Amino acid sequence: MTTSATPRERLLSAAGELFYRDGMGIGVDALCKAAGVSKKSMYQLFRSKDEVIAESLAGSGPVYEAALLPGPDDRRPPRERILGVFERQDLMAAEGNFLGCPFVSAAVELKDPEHPGSVVARRLKQHLTDFFQAELVAAEAEDPGTLAVQLTIVFDGTSARAVVQAQALAGIGTTTAAALLDAAGVK
Repeated sequence: MTTSATPRERLLSAAGELFYRDGMGIGVDALCKAAGVSKKSMYQLFRSKDEVIAESLAGSGPVYEAALLPGPDDRRPPRERILGVFERQDLMAAEGNFLGCPFVSAAVELKDPEHPGSVVARRLKQHLTDFFQAELVAAEAEDPGTLAVQLTIVFDGTSARAVVQAQALAGIGTTTAAALLDAAGVK
């Protein structure tokens, strides 16, 4: 973060890092200290910590998606574009600081499906399923909606495994996704 960042930007940046690393239970005092912003300033910028959670998730979504999804210039066939997501996930998990999907982590920790952070997490998680479905439609897969959900479940399951087992994925997500695509006849 640059020194010219506004207090709002500093709060959202610190929130994104702290919530992902330490969980949503991080206190407002610790958040403000990390951001170099007073509590008074935080509450002038945001109505509540819940709003900070939701906005920090919304801000991290495009960055996380850009790390996983192929870019608009990627002209590989749909199957390769889908498997590329799992390959990137594998690389992220191997880096050693991978703590799972930030959106699943947030929703699980928040528990309340109506919490503003859960609403944002659900919307951002849907982007991955929508990506899979669009690729499966392009590949002319049968029942692309169901297969897209199945691929999302594989993604989330392998993310959880990387965290719970505290080890790299070693291609298990890619292999499992490929088996699903094979079974559906997606070449």
